[in-house]
Amino acid sequence: MDRTPPLGFVEVHSENFFADGGAALAVLHAARERYDVSLHGVGLALGSAAGVDPWHLDRLARLAQRVEPARVSDHACFARAPRAGAAAVLHANDLLPIAFTDEALDILSSNVTQVQERLRRTILVENLSAYLSFADDAIAEPQFFAQLCRRTGCGMLLDVNNIMVNALNLGVANPLAHCKTYVDALPLEIVGEIHLAGYCEADDIVIDDHGSRVRPDVWSVYAHALNRFGSVPTLVEWDTDVPALQVLLDEAERASRMLAEAVAA
Repeated sequence: MDRTPPLGFVEVHSENFFADGGAALAVLHAARERYDVSLHGVGLALGSAAGVDPWHLDRLARLAQRVEPARVSDHACFARAPRAGAAAVLHANDLLPIAFTDEALDILSSNVTQVQERLRRTILVENLSAYLSFADDAIAEPQFFAQLCRRTGCGMLLDVNNIMVNALNLGVANPLAHCKTYVDALPLEIVGEIHLAGYCEADDIVIDDHGSRVRPDVWSVYAHALNRFGSVPTLVEWDTDVPALQVLLDEAERASRMLAEAVAA
């Protein structure tokens, strides 16, 4: 914070700042004085048939009032469900994948609409890195997001690394071409932010671990996305095995250069 590096914005996990005071919130306010802030949630569980937790939504609304964020986002996932035989709804504290079906789209759309009405603003919904799929999937993922955005007026937070991780885990013949096809299938107007990150290869699975530099293939998909969507606010995520600040700034600077080139083109 003392260096105040030239960044377009900073992004935080909303849930870390739900308290009404304390050191964390003070740091966030200090950051907000220097930068635009994007609130990125991991707990709304927008795809849950059990609905959105009212307390969680109230705390998010309060936080948004305090910091006046540039963007608010969360994931296309579920995490809330009642325990068998009990009335209480439990939260799995994870980003669990949803099926790409009409029924799941109805649930997600309803919950997104509820959040947007409470916040009095549109939100962005992020595509997931998913390590399983459902037998009844019936809608291609890009079309699923296109329909969600058309129904609710929300935008999409396009995580390029997640697309690549999923392609690698699917074992497609050409992961790079697969990811570019995904990008090309998205409507031009829906992408409001892009995420980049590193991934790791562990035995027979690729994990979106946010613990290393962005891979060359992900940079290639990012360049393709910028060519399609133009200059879109971009975040490099790195929250495990965090390196020296200069390494983080180098990754952010590379993304900034590519954004500038997209504007010039």
